[in-house]
Amino acid sequence: MKDLKIVLKLARMSILEKFENKKLIDKNKWIEKYPFLAKKRACFVTLKLKDKPRGSNLRGCIGSILPYRPLIDDVIANAKAAAFNDPRFTPLTPQEFDRIKIEISVLTIPKELEYKDITDLKNKIKIGIDGVILQLANYQATFLPSVWEELADFNLFFAHLCLKAGLMGDCLSYHPVIYTYQAIEVKED
Repeated sequence: MKDLKIVLKLARMSILEKFENKKLIDKNKWIEKYPFLAKKRACFVTLKLKDKPRGSNLRGCIGSILPYRPLIDDVIANAKAAAFNDPRFTPLTPQEFDRIKIEISVLTIPKELEYKDITDLKNKIKIGIDGVILQLANYQATFLPSVWEELADFNLFFAHLCLKAGLMGDCLSYHPVIYTYQAIEVKED
């Protein structure tokens, strides 16, 4: 996907549309110039505050795991949702808008990872490369590949993923279903 960095501008403009309460994006023109935006792809949009220390700078993150709409629509919807509808945060303010850095992860389709036990899983997971979906009964959570930057240790990563899913930190001992995926990431400087 050549020119993928333009999705950052698209995400920023979609948030700005909400603040200015007017249409700024002509989807047909964008698709004409960047045809890959018409392909069905899933993405996550992450907002981070530039002036906060790493690890405490998350300001919103919403995304799609599976591709079900054109990338242009996924970027626009997820950017607005990350800014205004992430249940962990209050809606983004116009004052914060200039202080955010946008990161977008365009995902591959998740594949189930068969494993025998925790040791086998540890050997099969590609730290720093794999995004992970963990499912156990009615509980599910995912961490993007970029989360490895904050939680680079296998045990810490999975303990936090279990907790995010609403499970105990040792949930791997119950042999949850694991899916992996990769992401092409673009970030604002």
